[in-house]
Amino acid sequence: MLSQKMLPLIIIGLAITVGITSVCMFRVYEQERAILFQLGKIKRFDYEPGLHFKIPIYQNVKKFDIRLQTLDAEPQRFLTGEKKDVIVDSFVRYRISDVVKYFISTGDDARRAGILLYQKINDSLRSEFGKRTVKEVVSGERGAIMDIVTKVANERGEELGMEIIDVRLKRIDLPAEVSQNVYERMRSERARVAREFRARGEKEAITITADADRSRTVVGANAYREAETMRGEGDAKAARIYAQAYNRNPEFYDFYRSLSAYRESFGNQGDVFLLDPDSEFFKYFSNPIRP
Repeated sequence: MLSQKMLPLIIIGLAITVGITSVCMFRVYEQERAILFQLGKIKRFDYEPGLHFKIPIYQNVKKFDIRLQTLDAEPQRFLTGEKKDVIVDSFVRYRISDVVKYFISTGDDARRAGILLYQKINDSLRSEFGKRTVKEVVSGERGAIMDIVTKVANERGEELGMEIIDVRLKRIDLPAEVSQNVYERMRSERARVAREFRARGEKEAITITADADRSRTVVGANAYREAETMRGEGDAKAARIYAQAYNRNPEFYDFYRSLSAYRESFGNQGDVFLLDPDSEFFKYFSNPIRP
């Protein structure tokens, strides 16, 4: 059996061994790549995922994340082919493809990497925007611009040990001093279009009203003509019937007409006529008709 004095020494020895082992070992994960430095110089960089060893103090390890990353830059001002300023906000999706090149060119400084990469991207964007109008860069050829810039950025990324997956334009705005003028022109244009629509509507309304009035007049005139024709035919037919009846018994017809005249003339009790009793109007009072 171990003596009581040996047990602490064994524990201390195990602790020292574990400490030395932990200092001498390092682990590389699937999403990482590692560079082994020996006295500040690159010794090895082809480590597979897993546990590896190094010499403490004499060697040190630097790890790099090779997963997809996003680099978001500050909005930049570019000039279009129309000599108009636009504010462009963009971002880059990339991953580290060569850790040695990346470390040498950037010193593992993401900010320095972004500056170096965006120098090339901004030059390409400035060139492409200078070939196009505002309308083209906003909608018509936006996809083509991103494809061209991505290709150029990828060439620059290879120099920095980076693989550029995509360059995207988040927003394209006009400068604040220009936006207000543009909005005013847009409002004026919309107001002009609205006036044209209203004028066109008023013209069509007048045309429709005039057509309706004309149709109403034509229909009314046709109806009046037909009514007068029918009334004339009815009057002619009535006159013909009256004439036939009169010719069959003229004396009775005169008597009937006189009675109708009496009825119309003496309809009210207060009616007063000053007429000669021997007038033609009262002939049937003095000479009644005999059956």
